[in-house]
Amino acid sequence: MSNDTKIEDYEREPVPQHLRKSWLSMAFVWIAIGIDLSAMFLGAQLGAGMSIGDSLTAVIVGSVILGIIGALCAYVGAKTGLSTAMISRFLFGNKGALIVSVILGISSLGWFGVQVGFFASNFQTALSELWGWHWSLWVLSMIGGLLMMSTAIWGYRAIEKLSVWSVPLLVVFIIFALVLALNGEGGSTVWSPFEGEALPMGTAISLVIGIFILGTALSPDIARWAKTPKHAITAAFVGFFVGNSFMTIIAIFLSRSMDSDDLTGIFLTLGLGIPAIIVLTLAQWTTNTNNLYSAGLGFSVVFKRVPKSVITIIAGLIATALACFGIYDRFMTFLTYITMLVAPLGGIYTAEYLLVNKNRFSFEGLDNNRSWIPRSIVVWVLATFFGFMTTMAPDGLGWFQVTQVPALDSFLMAFIVQAIIGKWVAKKG
Repeated sequence: MSNDTKIEDYEREPVPQHLRKSWLSMAFVWIAIGIDLSAMFLGAQLGAGMSIGDSLTAVIVGSVILGIIGALCAYVGAKTGLSTAMISRFLFGNKGALIVSVILGISSLGWFGVQVGFFASNFQTALSELWGWHWSLWVLSMIGGLLMMSTAIWGYRAIEKLSVWSVPLLVVFIIFALVLALNGEGGSTVWSPFEGEALPMGTAISLVIGIFILGTALSPDIARWAKTPKHAITAAFVGFFVGNSFMTIIAIFLSRSMDSDDLTGIFLTLGLGIPAIIVLTLAQWTTNTNNLYSAGLGFSVVFKRVPKSVITIIAGLIATALACFGIYDRFMTFLTYITMLVAPLGGIYTAEYLLVNKNRFSFEGLDNNRSWIPRSIVVWVLATFFGFMTTMAPDGLGWFQVTQVPALDSFLMAFIVQAIIGKWVAKKG
């Protein structure tokens, strides 16, 4: 096998069957993506706002819903062997897909920049408290960005290797910290009755779903590597369920026992300085490298003559540079709008494949595909606006709420409307 074959990531064509992966290795990738610091903050929020029983119920229910949606989206990715951006060509036409791919790329790249800045801030605190080192955010952002770029450049197989060895290490360190915390004075406070006004169960479940819902729409980026659709479904359900629930549940127990929502601070308080550095690095690395990977896949559909590795390097350097100057702190509202545009895509392609016409998902016929497919574009606009209506002000209109997760609202709306219009057009035609 040549070196070119080894680093080929098949960003513009189906992944060959002989290179497809088993469900377990793919599940590790999704679990690694789910283990990050944002899950820690969510767990702390739930632990401080609900009883231990209610908070655990919210995490389990929300993660099961995510697992089901992720499995549906992964099924389409495994059947086609294509990335989310490539699948959009079946739905929106060859030219319409360019718009979708740009939005997918900007969304993933934006979140990459945000996570780099988040990593730098937490790493700065850890170095200062552990060794008294006062490194600038600029330097730490550059180090973090380059580190997270390294695996994304080499593609899925590098991300898989990182996940397979990092997930067990993360689990060991995090559980060890939990055991130390529960054996201390705070162990008895975990089960103490909750006092005060509790967070509504619906709100809690929506927070659990909201933290990972965008990842479900991008499931084909990983699922296209599955040996069979069954492997993809199993990997996605296990990956999204465990990946979304593990860190959040651990965080609930840690925050209640240590009365803190600061993962780095908790590790340092427990005397786990080096493990704190390792967990902080690996947790953000395994999550954020996938953001850049998806960004590279999206832009690869637009810049067809440029190798994905080159696209990934350029995009990663731009995002890292912006993170160094703290620009992404001012772009959270913009990224919220971009997320509204991405979430409905999963509903559109799953409805089309499962309920309307799976025969149109033929890679061989893509070059002869129409330039624009108006009905999918109409559904995309309607579903995005629906999510905008259910998003609370100031980022949205806040006219009403459905699931309390705007991204999930737009996903479901896209699924329903795509199925109805698709079947109507098929009958009419």
